[in-house]
Amino acid sequence: MMADRPSPDRSQAAIPRRAGVGLKPEHYRDIIESRPDVGWFEVHPENYMGAGGPPHFWLEQIRACYPLSLHGVGLSIGSAGGLSVPHLDRLKALIDRYQPGLFSEHLAWSTHDSTFVNDLLPMPYTRETLNLVANHIDQVQSHVGQRMLIENPSTYVAFTDSDMTEIDFLIELVKRSGCGLLLDVNNVFVSSVNHGFDPVAYVDAFPAGMIGEIHLAGHAEIEGGDETVLLVDSHDAAVSERVWGLYQRLITRAGPLPTLIEWDNSIPVWPVLAGQAQLAENIMFAERTKHDRH
Repeated sequence: MMADRPSPDRSQAAIPRRAGVGLKPEHYRDIIESRPDVGWFEVHPENYMGAGGPPHFWLEQIRACYPLSLHGVGLSIGSAGGLSVPHLDRLKALIDRYQPGLFSEHLAWSTHDSTFVNDLLPMPYTRETLNLVANHIDQVQSHVGQRMLIENPSTYVAFTDSDMTEIDFLIELVKRSGCGLLLDVNNVFVSSVNHGFDPVAYVDAFPAGMIGEIHLAGHAEIEGGDETVLLVDSHDAAVSERVWGLYQRLITRAGPLPTLIEWDNSIPVWPVLAGQAQLAENIMFAERTKHDRH
């Protein structure tokens, strides 16, 4: 607990190479009253796009004490129908207001014409899709005036017409648009079980120098009638041991990086969430200490 934590200058509040947590209304009062020693907080901007009200009342107080990251879920960066300019305007207003240290979005689409799908849907990894997404990233970054990070998705189906791997697709996005990458380690594990690939090989091949943020979360298992298991990126449980193992392997190679604990459903009490952040900090601290010795 740090009751006298100094307030950072908003214009200088970069996201530190520490663990952060997703900010939830259930924890607003705990955070304000106890000022916990957490590196930073992350919010979904769509929950704060109104002009005022209780969400901004609490977020203003927390932003005065901690760096902030925005993690969007509504841009539909892979939509063939183009991006919503009103949504971009609201996003820019939020970025101007809170000066987040990082801003990220999912490699997915969720809109078709005027219909919004309450899910993050995958896309084929083709040259056509690459051109579309790279152009959309350029549009977003120009509109809001900030570099964005793109997150690798959790997927449940694969496209037969993909002509490049997910990692190659992401690397090309960075080269074409100047964006960065958000590596969700839980998404890697979920997709690896669902599609039968090696998550260790994926993490080892991921371009560490392009990572601006890491996400860790829990997942759910659904058993099929043919004894198969489908993993779902549910964000409703603690991080699994397998995901912690992949994270430690990544940090050993890449060094400490801003790491977020995502827990969006079945929200636990604050000490449980803070405990997950502490586990990530322990891994980063151990790796930092090892590097210092050498």
